[in-house]
Amino acid sequence: MQTEPLTFVGAAGARLAGTLRRPESPPVGSALLAHCFTCGKDLHTTSRLARRLTEAGWITLTFDFTGLGESEGEFSSTTVGSEVGDLTRAAVALLERRAGACLLIGHSLGGAAAVLAASRLHTVTALVCVAAPSDVSHVRHLFGDSPVGDNGDVEVHIGGRPFTIGAAFQADLDRHDVVRAAADLEIPVLVVEAGADTIVPIDETRRLAAAATDATLITIPGADHLFSAPAHGLALADAVLGWLD
Repeated sequence: MQTEPLTFVGAAGARLAGTLRRPESPPVGSALLAHCFTCGKDLHTTSRLARRLTEAGWITLTFDFTGLGESEGEFSSTTVGSEVGDLTRAAVALLERRAGACLLIGHSLGGAAAVLAASRLHTVTALVCVAAPSDVSHVRHLFGDSPVGDNGDVEVHIGGRPFTIGAAFQADLDRHDVVRAAADLEIPVLVVEAGADTIVPIDETRRLAAAATDATLITIPGADHLFSAPAHGLALADAVLGWLD
C-alpha cells in the first residue's frame, strides 16, 4: 500500500496530523477512522484496522484529534462537539483528495462522535461503531475522585498518562444525544461489541445498536476494549470486512 502524511485544519483552527493509506489496486471506497478517547491514530486498534481495510482495497484516513498525538492544539480545550467538528473536517479532507464519500468508523468515544458526525454529514455512506457507548457522559467514570481545579479542570491519568479534562468538555457531555442521532440515521450501521469489555458496558453498546434503524450487531468473544490480542484485532477486521462485503 501507499502511505502518506496528511494534514488539515481542525474545528478549532489547529493543524491536525493524519495518515492516508492508498491500496495498490483501484480503490473500492474510502474509510475515515476515529480513535478512542485520549488515544491516537497509531494505537493498534485503529491502525491495524486501517491497514486491513487498505489491503482489501479501501483508501483509509486515520488522524489525531486536536491536542493528541502529532496534532496541534490544546487537548484541555476540546469537547465532544469539537471532535465531531474534527471528523467533519477530516471527511472534507478526503473529498478534497477525490476520495469521494466515505465509510465512517469510530472506536469507543470516537464511535459516539462518529454517530453524531454521521447524522450531520451527507457524504457518509455507512457507519461502524466499535465498542462505542450510547451516551458520551459515560466517560465521567474515568475522572473518578480526581481533584477539581479552581477553573473547573480535572487532572486525570488514563492509560498511565496525565490529561487535563477541561470544564468545557465536562459541560459539553450533557449536550449530545447519541441515541437520537443513531435513530435518525438513514445509512447501514454495524455495531461491534467487545465480549470482555470492562470500559464500555455491553448494554451501552447494545443500546446504540437497538437505536439505529438499519443496524447489525456483532460480538467478538473474549475481546477487551482495545481488542489488544492480535487474534481479536484480526476478528474485528474480519467482522467489518465481512459486513461490508
